[in-house]
Amino acid sequence: MNLPNKITLTRILMIPVFVLIFFLDIPFAYGIAGIIFAVAAFTDFIDGKIARSRGLVTNLGKFLDPIADKVLVSTAMILMLAMGEFFIPFASSAQTMYVITVICICIIMARELIISAFRQIAAANGVIMAAEKLGKYKTACQDVSIFVIFLSAGILEYSFKTARVFAWIGIILFFLATVLTIVSAVSYVVKNKHVLKDKQ
Repeated sequence: MNLPNKITLTRILMIPVFVLIFFLDIPFAYGIAGIIFAVAAFTDFIDGKIARSRGLVTNLGKFLDPIADKVLVSTAMILMLAMGEFFIPFASSAQTMYVITVICICIIMARELIISAFRQIAAANGVIMAAEKLGKYKTACQDVSIFVIFLSAGILEYSFKTARVFAWIGIILFFLATVLTIVSAVSYVVKNKHVLKDKQ
């Protein structure tokens, strides 16, 4: 197993640690969980960069990398819904923010399923589809927003005002990530719509 694949495997192994810390009854647990998420998300950039620059791209890496990324992000978004503390700084609009967040999470997860299915169809037809910059921007915005959201919940036990600022930054970035999710998905499908055409 080469270095990029080891880094990817490390990201997968960090997921249960991320979940465990989240549920531990310790000071700043959500913040620590957020830091673990940020480190794990950053390895997604590192392993890909090393694999491409050193010519270490393998079938195992192509299999593990997207799985590690999707499981990590999906886990984080599920935990967001279990993290009631994050919505406290929104005061009277907390319930509304929760509902909007649920909708955003559903959109993001639906997009991942749709694009994954799209890529499978393309692969079955021998078509290789390159990743778009919009998708990369979406991923970056999404990961940063999740980190800030967890951080805001961790800060809440120390400073309500600071937590409120971080909560608003996190939710705005998360909404932006959702918009980029929709735009990038539409762009991806439109540019590769030939994949859906049946061969004559």
